[in-house]
Amino acid sequence: MTNPHETYCNETATHFVAVRGQQRTRKDCATMDDAKAYAATYGDKRTMVYAVNALGNRAHICNA
Repeated sequence: MTNPHETYCNETATHFVAVRGQQRTRKDCATMDDAKAYAATYGDKRTMVYAVNALGNRAHICNA
């Protein structure tokens, strides 16, 4: 995490979202590991993983 917002969202996340491409294909995942496992099926490290909390705050956490 590079800033307080990302840290806060990651620490209070209720789920994670993996997002790909210009079409914005997305998959909701219960854990960061699930999101990373989904991203790994593409093998190109271009899937963006976001943490989402109960308030609806979200932050980009990593590319996987």
